[in-house]
Amino acid sequence: MFGMNFIFAFFEDPKWWDYPGFELWKFVNLAIFVTVLVVALRKFFGVPEMFRNRKETIRAELEKARTERDAALAKLKEVEERLASLDSQVATIKERSMTEAREERERIAHSTQDEIAKLTAQAQREIENAGAVAKTDLRRFTAEQSVRLAEEMIKRDLRPDDDARLLKRGIEEMGATR
Repeated sequence: MFGMNFIFAFFEDPKWWDYPGFELWKFVNLAIFVTVLVVALRKFFGVPEMFRNRKETIRAELEKARTERDAALAKLKEVEERLASLDSQVATIKERSMTEAREERERIAHSTQDEIAKLTAQAQREIENAGAVAKTDLRRFTAEQSVRLAEEMIKRDLRPDDDARLLKRGIEEMGATR
């Protein structure tokens, strides 16, 4: 009985559907408004179709993003592999360049030694030629100077009686040889 009294006490004044701030008519009004709004949006504005299209668009964009992500991950993996092999490539290139530089230095040194040998031989030939020319010129100059000095001495020391005597001796020698 007490339970019944409690239930009836709950339904006494004020009525439960007319409790201030919690009136039943407000909820009924809201339910009617939402129902009319949903029916109107579905029927006149094609909201379900719009949501369906939007859902398909989002699904397509997600699929596109997934493929782009997969492509980017594949590219990233490729770049990481290239970077991993980059150290070995750099080491190989350094080693190759050092070998080429060493070979180039050796070639240049050999070429330089050949050039030095050629230039030394050429300079030696030029020195020998210049020495030979100088000796020839010196002999010629010495001979010319000797002849000139002899002529001067003869002209200076020769007297007319010596001249006649030499001329006579030359004639006699020519006659004796015939």
